[in-house]
Parts: sequence; C-alpha cells; structure tokens
Amino acid sequence: QVQVVESGGGLVQTGGSLRLSCEASGSRFTAQVMAWYRQAPGKEREFVAGIYSNGITKYGDSVKDRFTISRDKAQKTVYLQNNSLKPEDTAVYYCKIITPWGDVWGPGTQVTVSS
Repeated sequence: QVQVVESGGGLVQTGGSLRLSCEASGSRFTAQVMAWYRQAPGKEREFVAGIYSNGITKYGDSVKDRFTISRDKAQKTVYLQNNSLKPEDTAVYYCKIITPWGDVWGPGTQVTVSS
C-alpha cells in the first residue's frame, strides 16, 4: 500500500512564504507523476503543479508563475514553494501520486493566507 502525506500548511500573511512537502512511501514505490492540487471552500479542486519522473514540470493556469514544484532525487518527496502568497491561495492542498498501479491522494494540508 502506497502512503501519501502532506505537511507544511499553516497560517501566513499576504506576501509570506510557504513550502509544502509531500512524502510518499510503499513497497516497490514508483512515481510516474507527483502533483499538487488545491481546493477552496465551495470551489472545485484544481490543478496547481506537477512534475514527471523525467523532470518535466507543468503548472496550472491559476498559478500564474507564483508556485515552484520540485522533488528529491529519490522521487519520494515533492515540494511546492510560494514566496508571495495571496489570500486567493487559501485552500486545502492535496498531493497526488500517479503510479503504475493507480493514483494515490494524500489527506491534504490547510493553507490559510490572511489579508
């Protein structure tokens, strides 16, 4: 069983910085894609950023170049960095891992940006 857990969420002020982490583990764990999604109250879940095993990255339209996704060399941990948070970034952030055996979601971590 693959396990995924996010961390690093919290309360920050507008313009502040935050770095979210997503750690994945499991027997014979192999990640094809590691990605971040977010969902604000009353809103649909949206894609934020993703990174493929070959290093190619992709960002959602809502990001507007304000987020940076990265990973460790073992591809067990994926990060999401934002150095200029806005109130619109307030949401639960979820990590999604795509493996040859299916997709795995983490429980999410709350990010609240005060105005």
